[in-house]
Amino acid sequence: MVDEPTTGLHPTDVERLLGQLHALVDAGASVVLVDHDMTVAAASDWVIDIGPGAGDEGGRIVASGPPAKVAANGESRTAPYLDRALGGGLLATTT
Repeated sequence: MVDEPTTGLHPTDVERLLGQLHALVDAGASVVLVDHDMTVAAASDWVIDIGPGAGDEGGRIVASGPPAKVAANGESRTAPYLDRALGGGLLATTT
């Protein structure tokens, strides 16, 4: 379990971190990561979007699945940002 590993990292360092995380997965490890960086979410195998807000207004699973599926979910406040990180266009074609 890794909590917010991209905090304070330069985008180049985020790319290096992603390389290391993918190497762990390729070696057979499972990586569970909590982060708000959409580059990381877009590079993930599975995303769980919890919300819809914070505190008392959050706490339920809004969307889960591969990044493209979450990016196409109209109920997700994360979707537009994830869509942009994936290269855009998903929301326009699926809603």
